[in-house]
Amino acid sequence: MRTWGKPELTPVAIQAGRLLAQRLYGGSTVKCDYENVPTTVFTPLEYGACGLSEEKAVEKFGEENIEIYHSYFWPLEWTIPSRDNNKCYAKIVCNIKDNERVVGFHILGPNAGEVTQGFAAALKCGLTKDQLDSTIGIHPVCAEVGHLPLMGQHPLTHGANLGLCS
Repeated sequence: MRTWGKPELTPVAIQAGRLLAQRLYGGSTVKCDYENVPTTVFTPLEYGACGLSEEKAVEKFGEENIEIYHSYFWPLEWTIPSRDNNKCYAKIVCNIKDNERVVGFHILGPNAGEVTQGFAAALKCGLTKDQLDSTIGIHPVCAEVGHLPLMGQHPLTHGANLGLCS
């Protein structure tokens, strides 16, 4: 059986299979939730994402209802080898009309998979920008990027202004 349009990832298949077995043999009615599935590209500088891209959020909610927050950061483990500052990037996509609910999270940096996993649970629970801002972060870890001062930008315009991909 093929699930068209669903993430083709091993953990997704395992979860969908478990839930199917529970529906068939355990009386459950719970179906797999394919929204906010976290994923990571394990390259030398990892990329992690969960939820909607900026473009998909604008398509779904309208450009006027989306706020983008982004930040550059410098991981602690790069301090000793004296690597260049600001080579890592994080972006949070929020739905303004839904109390600035976080609908997308993207990070480019060390341990992006680990960071994205935590954000995936938070997105599933309906994380808002205000809740993120009021959470005390752990220092020094890459996951604290969610607690750094994030710069707000209007969607789809900041890439051209800052030379970033969206």
